[in-house]
Amino acid sequence: MAASGAYEIEQAASNSNHPNHTVQTRAPHAYLRWRNVNARHRDVLAAERKERARIRSEKGIRWGGCPLRAVA
Repeated sequence: MAASGAYEIEQAASNSNHPNHTVQTRAPHAYLRWRNVNARHRDVLAAERKERARIRSEKGIRWGGCPLRAVA
């Protein structure tokens, strides 16, 4: 089924309760406008990730979410 992606989009559009296509496209467009206005800068996001990683490493927390046990 090569056209399954298009079919899914048509299903999502046909299952909506908007009166017409113009009204239907306003909600996603409004969300995209909001997302673009409220986007944070890449450098800020990278700095936040780095800080969270530093805190995790100080606590000894690894991928599992639990601190490492002290080896006796």
